[in-house]
Amino acid sequence: MKTHLGFNLLLICLIGFSSIFTFGVVSQTNPADAEAMLSLKNSLNPPDTLGWSGPDPCKWSHVDCSNDNRVTRIQIGRQNLQGNLPPTLSNLTELQRLELQWNNLTGPLPSLNGLSSLQVLMLANNMFTSIPSDFFMGLSALQSVDIGNNPFSAWEIPRSILNASSLRNFSANSANITGEIPAFLGPDGFPSLVNLHLAFNGLEGGLPAAFSGSQIESLWVNGQGLSGGIEVIGNMTLLKEVWLHSNSFSGPLPNFSGLKGLEVLSLRDNLFTGPVPVSLVNLGSLQVVNLTNNLLQGPMPKFNDSVAVDMREDSNSFCLPKPDDCDLRVNTLISIVKSVDYPVKFAESWKGNDPCADWFGITCNGGNITIVNFQNMGLNGTISPEFASIKSLQRLILADNNLTGTIPEELTTLPALSEIDLENNNLYGKVPAFKSNVIMNTHGNPDIGKEKSNSSSSGASPDDGNNGSSESGQKSRHWIGILVFSLIVGLIVIFLIGLAAFCWYNKKQKRFTRVQSPNAMVVHPQSFSDSEGVKITVAGSSVSVGAVSETYTVPSNETSDIQMVEAGNMVISIQVLRNVTNNFSQDNILGQGGFGTVYKGELHDGTKIAVKRMESGVIAGKGLAEFKSEIAVLTKVRHRHLVALLGYCLDGNERLLVYEYMPQGTLSRHVFNWAEEGLKPLEWTQRLTLALDVARGVEYLHSLAHQSFIHRDLKPSNILLGDDMRAKVADFGLVRLAPEGKGSIETRIAGTFGYLAPEYAVTGRVTTKVDVYSFGVILMELIAGRKALDESQPEESMHLVTWFRRVHLNKDTFRKAIDPTIDLTEETLASISTVAELAGHCCAREPYQRPDMGHAVNVLSSLVELWKPSDQSSEDVYGIDFEMSLPQALKKWQDFEGRSHLDSSSSSFPPSLDNTQTSIPTRPYGFSESFTSSDGR
Repeated sequence: MKTHLGFNLLLICLIGFSSIFTFGVVSQTNPADAEAMLSLKNSLNPPDTLGWSGPDPCKWSHVDCSNDNRVTRIQIGRQNLQGNLPPTLSNLTELQRLELQWNNLTGPLPSLNGLSSLQVLMLANNMFTSIPSDFFMGLSALQSVDIGNNPFSAWEIPRSILNASSLRNFSANSANITGEIPAFLGPDGFPSLVNLHLAFNGLEGGLPAAFSGSQIESLWVNGQGLSGGIEVIGNMTLLKEVWLHSNSFSGPLPNFSGLKGLEVLSLRDNLFTGPVPVSLVNLGSLQVVNLTNNLLQGPMPKFNDSVAVDMREDSNSFCLPKPDDCDLRVNTLISIVKSVDYPVKFAESWKGNDPCADWFGITCNGGNITIVNFQNMGLNGTISPEFASIKSLQRLILADNNLTGTIPEELTTLPALSEIDLENNNLYGKVPAFKSNVIMNTHGNPDIGKEKSNSSSSGASPDDGNNGSSESGQKSRHWIGILVFSLIVGLIVIFLIGLAAFCWYNKKQKRFTRVQSPNAMVVHPQSFSDSEGVKITVAGSSVSVGAVSETYTVPSNETSDIQMVEAGNMVISIQVLRNVTNNFSQDNILGQGGFGTVYKGELHDGTKIAVKRMESGVIAGKGLAEFKSEIAVLTKVRHRHLVALLGYCLDGNERLLVYEYMPQGTLSRHVFNWAEEGLKPLEWTQRLTLALDVARGVEYLHSLAHQSFIHRDLKPSNILLGDDMRAKVADFGLVRLAPEGKGSIETRIAGTFGYLAPEYAVTGRVTTKVDVYSFGVILMELIAGRKALDESQPEESMHLVTWFRRVHLNKDTFRKAIDPTIDLTEETLASISTVAELAGHCCAREPYQRPDMGHAVNVLSSLVELWKPSDQSSEDVYGIDFEMSLPQALKKWQDFEGRSHLDSSSSSFPPSLDNTQTSIPTRPYGFSESFTSSDGR
């Protein structure tokens, strides 16, 4: 009995010991992690009080591990540790938090490439000496970084930080950062960035314009060499705390009305000029504002009592030492220099409330301002019409600056003005009619007066310089005699020219006896066998039923009276377009864009058209440039998936483009607004076909046309659908021609946020891969049924590309992210997954990682159902017997095509151009005779 009991006790002890041994083995830290942690311990040589003893790092103090014994947290901040960090730290691939702040760690920081799970990195207040350029490589999960207060050698924030696109907090105060604040820290690169702290570094330049629209709430860039204006602050509407003090920022303060949550604004010790905006004074959220030591002008602001104000007396250029109204003359002069951005030199001199008390550039007589002399001040901007408020002004001298714009008409109302000197600027436009006694000098303005005729005016011309005095009486009588003689000769010449013109007009009338109105003339860009001829369709001025319509073919050397930009292009008169759009009626508006309004219309021959009209107010500058760009592209490229240009009109200030009409409107209408529009949601097969159509159109632009074009603004609202629900790419106003032999070009940023490729938004360097990125965004929109930027979504899901990348990693979350209107089957889901993978590649951060459009076409075309003949005997439509020889079959086919539509000489009407199912249109002007589309798709 005792033996049996002893045996049982021994067995229980053995089992218990075995369990303990087994448990100990299972709980051991992952070997790779254990090795890295032991290396870290040896480098730091921590005291025993830290609790890093024993062979198992998962049992150390301040170290956390996961259930599978992977190290996830190292939190040893404020432990008075010394030593450096070993490179093996990057082997802790499951590490989520690394907190080493407030120690005495030294040496260079190692590369952390490989820590793809790291979310929080705190290295501030140590003695690290350098940071490697690849420090942020692979840190794709990083959300918060603090590396401030370290004596790093000079470094610039590397582009590799873009790997951490989910970053919310980035703090690097006193970290010896040099260069400029990178534009890629804006919302395109970091859509979730909330805190950006870069104070007390060696940064130069200004605040990047790319910060506009960012999510940043706390911005610290104080205590360094930053300069320039801060207009972008007005567009950072989520800001709560802004520290810009102790820099060299200048210019006026922006409009703060959009910053509804701004609480702290520190602007002291800069060079800000101009008045303090009322939008800042009235900001209800404001708690602290620092304005001391600037050059702010106008009345001293009066903030609410709840605001803590740092605005030391005499530390700005306010007109009075207390809040009160300034002298009217002071207000006028400050409003005048607004148009030249309140220069620092004026703000330094213009102090007090009396502009006649030795203000720079101002001369007074009896308290009235009589002379304003801003000569050679390096002024940039325009001439302010507010000068007209100084009724006592006698001389206005603005020579030798960089002023642009026109001379304000208001200046002609100055009653005492005797001289205005505008020499050596960049002014343009006509010179207003000043009084005859005013001496006007506009020498050195190359574009001045170009809008005026060359005939003499009553005032002094720009070429008269300062010579405003009249001739003596004797000299005047001499010139009167010459003038009378010249007038008689001129009348005789005009009579002879008129007689010749009358004869010429009669001759033309005989040639075109049936032309009712030259305003109804339309020139069609069709090709004919007679290469020396141009086809002209002459329509009646009315578009009602029964309007006259006839066709002639005339030698091209007899069409010089028709205003044409290029032979072969289509010119439509303004009168025809007024008629077909009911004088551009509101009822005919199809849509409105950045450069004009689009109207629908119908030509006399039944051709439905869309007329894009630029308002005269936006013709100058970029509006005219966009118009010319669209003409240049659309007259050179023709493809069944590009909206065809049917014509254009140049008539005075009128600029109009005429396109084929696309009855089903934009793709965005069918993807995002189908419910409001009373439409059916698109099925997946339709979306797939539309994506392929777009891909083929863009591929043609990139590589299959005779030159390579880059669209730059590819988005659903620029993709139009016909009644056959096939897509065509439209709106070529931003297209750029890629120079031959060059992979990219630099250009001003254009396009639409949400669709802009990161490198384009940052550098302005555009390649065909910019369009590939936009196409990837469109694919994501077609899959998810969501817009590229959706402010109705939570903050972390607002940007489609970032959100899509995240949900695509998991099969379950991705399935839930698909547009619920799509009927999901296994086959459909497989197809969507393939397209989603393609979209991810197209939206890769680096351009070289994106495929070209040819690859996209190949992927999508393999998913679209292949065509199959519905009627096995359909080939008989051509009347071809397959027993014929090849030359006989070719002759039959040519005869058939001639009867249908190719032989346009057999009809007096031009072929219809409104069929959205038409394949590749006829070859436009500029293509060689041998050109054939290699698209084949």
